[in-house]
Amino acid sequence: MKALVYKSTGSWYTVKDDSGQWHNARMKGVFKIDNITSTNPVAVGDEVEIDMNGEPMIVEIHPRRNYINRQSPRVKFQHHIVASNLDQSLLVATLKEPRTSQGFIDRFLVASEMFHVKALIAFNKSDLFKKKEQEQFEEMKEMYEAVGYKVFLTSTKENIGIGELKKELKDKTTLISGHSGVGKSSLLNIIFPGMNLKTQGVSGWSGKGQHTTTFAEMFDLPFGGRIIDTPGMREFGLVDVSKQEVSHYFPEMRERLNDCQFNNCLHVNEPGCAIKEAVANGGISEERYISYVNIMESIEEKSY
Repeated sequence: MKALVYKSTGSWYTVKDDSGQWHNARMKGVFKIDNITSTNPVAVGDEVEIDMNGEPMIVEIHPRRNYINRQSPRVKFQHHIVASNLDQSLLVATLKEPRTSQGFIDRFLVASEMFHVKALIAFNKSDLFKKKEQEQFEEMKEMYEAVGYKVFLTSTKENIGIGELKKELKDKTTLISGHSGVGKSSLLNIIFPGMNLKTQGVSGWSGKGQHTTTFAEMFDLPFGGRIIDTPGMREFGLVDVSKQEVSHYFPEMRERLNDCQFNNCLHVNEPGCAIKEAVANGGISEERYISYVNIMESIEEKSY
């Protein structure tokens, strides 16, 4: 029987079958998928076959359209698959209380590009904006929309941008992410009043720190579509990406790569670099280029 995985707790999986019935299922044996060294072979969003003879058992995972992963909290070069079969990802960010760094936003966008998942950004808590934040938002909106990302302004207190966001979520499977304190739970509660997610104040947020081990969970939206919540996910640790590849995940760089003098150009110190030239003449945002360099510096490549 075919079913969809809505929640994973490590050894038990909450699944919904094609007739709409819910089951708690276990996994039969060990799955090896696409040679992925993953700490969790079955992920939220997976389409699976379940055997209903006796205790429900997951016996097969159907091929994934895509998936998004991060570095495993425990094993440096292993993956933890966050979710699969996504139509899009939504990052909830804030410019105040707390401020989401541009580096974090750009890492999220790079992760989405790596896994061929369309990314959206919602800048939340617009009710706290003064003139400075409003100007910052306009600049960031212009910068991200120029390279192909949709940007929303939202406030749960003033009901700003909620209808627009709902339209974007309708009939799609969306992964939603963001630092603690950005109002993600409040946003989800207003989009989907039945969810009743616990909200946590900014005081609980302590920077990036260690990954918290929490589990993604998928919810059916009342107006069509599904949302996958990723509580406690503070950072996308980019895995299996080489320094050579990073520029391919910046759309504004990707379209200029063939113009560099050297085909193995890393766009840092090389002569005849079309990317650095575009930064100098304003074709590529300096802030985005700084994020690129920071990501490059953070990549530890495996030594074989």
